[in-house]
Amino acid sequence: MTENDKTRDLNVHTAGLNAKSVDPDRLVAALGSRSIVLVGIMGCGKSTVGKRLAQRLGLEFIDADSEIERAANMTVSEIFAAHGEPYFRSGEERVIARLLGEGPQVLATGGGAFMSETTRTEISEHGLSVWLKVDFDTVMARVRRRATRPLLQNADPEGTMRQLLDEREPVYATAALTVTSKDVPHDAVVDQIIVAMAAYLLQREDILTSSTPHT
Repeated sequence: MTENDKTRDLNVHTAGLNAKSVDPDRLVAALGSRSIVLVGIMGCGKSTVGKRLAQRLGLEFIDADSEIERAANMTVSEIFAAHGEPYFRSGEERVIARLLGEGPQVLATGGGAFMSETTRTEISEHGLSVWLKVDFDTVMARVRRRATRPLLQNADPEGTMRQLLDEREPVYATAALTVTSKDVPHDAVVDQIIVAMAAYLLQREDILTSSTPHT
């Protein structure tokens, strides 16, 4: 199924739904032991949106990069500088695999994590992947606010970002769900994720039961 097919299918199933009509307890119950795994390019809002989503659903929020830094006692930038990207990616795979065994939770991954076939397999088996899709101009405006992105420490950060998006978006598009991360209030993006998850995990009739008045 292509990304456009997924989007059309999701739009059909979410038509007429809104986040307020979704019972969060039933949504979490439908997850079981799986984690909600947010994927996407750096600056797409995984950590900020993830914290709010976790709060809304009563789940713990985990940032994979923070866990990697804690395990290595180094920042991501320091790991890249001292050991290189392959070393970082190997550790990233191990940390995410461990975290996925601790669900349910909301797990924000680094921008390159989903590029690993090993990690994608782990997420498919133990999580529900949600791609926060963002356009180039929006993501560049966001990443300029932080000068610590290791992959953008070069003379042409915009060219690097375009290349990363070209390489990674086809892989991100294989995520179970796709939600557009626009320059809107973060709670609006959380609402989109909740509705998309409900359409994916629950029957539409079940979603609406809690909002139907009893007679």
